Amino acid sequence: MIHISSRIKLCVAFVILNAGVIFAGEGMWLPQLLKLLNEKEMKSMGMKISAEDIYSVNKGSLKDAVVHFGGFCTSEIISPNGLLLTNHHCGYGQIQAHSSVENNLIKNGFWAKTYKDELPNEGLTATFIDYIDDVSAKVLQGVTSSMTAAERQSAIDKNLVEVKKLYTLESYQGVIIRPFFDGNQYFAFVTTTYRDVRLVGAPPESIGKFGSDTDNWVWPRHTGDFSLFRIYAGKDNKPADYSPDNVPYTPKHFLPVSMDGVADGDFTMVFGFPGRTNEYLPSSAIKQVLNTLNPAKIAIRDKSLKIMDKYMREDEGTKIKYAEKYATIANYWKKWIGESLGLKKSNALQKKLDYEAEFQKRLAETSPHKNLLSDMDKLYSEIDQYALAADYYNEIALRNVDITAYMSALRRLVTAYEKNGLTAYNERIEDVKSYSNDFFKDCDPHIDQEKVGALLTMYVDNLGAKFVPEFLQRESLGMSAKESYEQMAKDQFMQTSFTSEKEASRILQLDPEKAIAAIKSDPMYAFASEWSAFYSKEISTPYNNIRKEIDLKQAQYTQAQMEVFKEKRFYPDANSTMRVTYGQVNGYEPRDAVKYESVTYLDGVIEKYIPGDYEFDLQPRMLDLYKAKDYGPYADKSGKLPVCFIGSNHTTGGNSGSPAIDAYGNLIGLNFDRVWEGTMSDINYDPEICRNIMVDARYILWVIDKYAGAGHLVKEMKLVHPKSNTKKVKSKSKK
Repeated sequence: MIHISSRIKLCVAFVILNAGVIFAGEGMWLPQLLKLLNEKEMKSMGMKISAEDIYSVNKGSLKDAVVHFGGFCTSEIISPNGLLLTNHHCGYGQIQAHSSVENNLIKNGFWAKTYKDELPNEGLTATFIDYIDDVSAKVLQGVTSSMTAAERQSAIDKNLVEVKKLYTLESYQGVIIRPFFDGNQYFAFVTTTYRDVRLVGAPPESIGKFGSDTDNWVWPRHTGDFSLFRIYAGKDNKPADYSPDNVPYTPKHFLPVSMDGVADGDFTMVFGFPGRTNEYLPSSAIKQVLNTLNPAKIAIRDKSLKIMDKYMREDEGTKIKYAEKYATIANYWKKWIGESLGLKKSNALQKKLDYEAEFQKRLAETSPHKNLLSDMDKLYSEIDQYALAADYYNEIALRNVDITAYMSALRRLVTAYEKNGLTAYNERIEDVKSYSNDFFKDCDPHIDQEKVGALLTMYVDNLGAKFVPEFLQRESLGMSAKESYEQMAKDQFMQTSFTSEKEASRILQLDPEKAIAAIKSDPMYAFASEWSAFYSKEISTPYNNIRKEIDLKQAQYTQAQMEVFKEKRFYPDANSTMRVTYGQVNGYEPRDAVKYESVTYLDGVIEKYIPGDYEFDLQPRMLDLYKAKDYGPYADKSGKLPVCFIGSNHTTGGNSGSPAIDAYGNLIGLNFDRVWEGTMSDINYDPEICRNIMVDARYILWVIDKYAGAGHLVKEMKLVHPKSNTKKVKSKSKK
């Protein structure tokens, strides 16, 4: 392990301290650098705790209550017994896995009465960050500006292997090294991962998904998007595989829950694992997003969603089967629509062009960066057609059509066997069987067949002939220019063995040689494999070659921006590593004559209520409690029950489930979304319209306590009144 003394030697060569250009709320900051870069500003915005309270390697701090949930969302510990809070949509896969038509947890909710009732989830993990190291000097040792993209990456890869050897880790620990500022800086994250995470509670979808796709990415919002899990450990409190003998985890720190709520101007901090942002792109990249990539992806997913929706509305079993899949596809479909809208509304492209003009103006005539932007323009022009074709293939073959994704799993099995024989086959076959089981559990061949026909038609009609393999071209198939690929899809689905669970299982139980022969002779496998091979040769390879050159230029451009704009404080793009973002509770005005307030209430839930509608229906219990105004201690001073609120925190995907923390370090809400107009904050943060959406902690408590009657869970928590410094509030729930 690297000594602590070296951990605190922080490399800030690429971070400029003058804060004038960054807007309050903008930025996703590394927690170990807050004291140096952000603490003063945070305190000026109302924060009462210190940077040491947020991140410390010597004592329990907020970072020890923030957990990477499954590697795809954030969660936080809210009790001394390892109780974990995250979004309903983050836990949706687990809720769905435990659901059936007879016991529909999605529809009815779930609340464990005792530890024994909490449901295990195979493969679900909870990861903590133990500490963070700056390893830039070691990773970039020997790397020079004269290297090609391939040479640079080769040198970095060799250095990464050596740097990882410096860490002496326990069996349950890992070390993740990520690039920052487009590869100009590197940090190592030492982690501890718990492998026994159990479902504790989830509201019915009428609360957890209230508004569903209509309200997704939209404000005002009235969704109780939360679920509860618990981390279990061995009796030594260390990670262990699932066992009935495991015990609830005792955390280094957990978040008290504030009962005081929020008001406009209140300081808010969101702590989590944001996925991906690209704040330092050139204008040519913005043009590509707006004019090429987003329109194509939106159109593909729009078609896919309409096909699924048609079948889901007809059958309850299909709705359960496709619930998570539909939500996943719809999420980014709507995000891309909002992103394009926001980029246009905020005039992001022109802002980039103006910024680049100033960049060029400041460069000396002899600057090595003089031609950077023109070089990048040329590269983006070259890659545009390949990027479009790549998105079409990936959206159709891997993200929206299940059977072609299934064929990819089978192809990996075939490749393993053909390259490395029986041993490699045996290592992979159980994973393939598991994938096969999931495929048949969550896929309806009729829906998939309709998708294949419709989406292949889009693929051929919207890409140039050079990106369509010969076996898909209409001339080769004897099709007219107006014909769709519906009949071809029907033929493929009639002939394949892999739309029958029984037949697929039989093949995967055969001796390896016979199984491989059966897979390779299947027409759907042949179709998907030929298409994949064509994609690799004609699309992916040229795309990746140009992409490497763009990435090298982007690294140079990011470095050049930092050198040129010395008055600007730079923050690293999100890359699924732990970050802190801070802002304030604040409404916004998205367009002329429209002004949104910062808080919504249960009254708004009732106003949206539509009996029988799958998005806006409510269960009788909710209506009864509202009619009686039975809010317990969770109402605000006006007697109304808050549901959601918005703030100016800079968030993105991966921040789902992140705690919203007040000035005192207490939980005030749960981050789950952004406003539609502000989804472009991944590329262009605008303080006027970028807002994150959070469930109010009091609504979460009310649902658990008054609605679900699970007050024993509230009693685990520490409820506080930080604004008035009163003592812990006792839950008034009835047994």
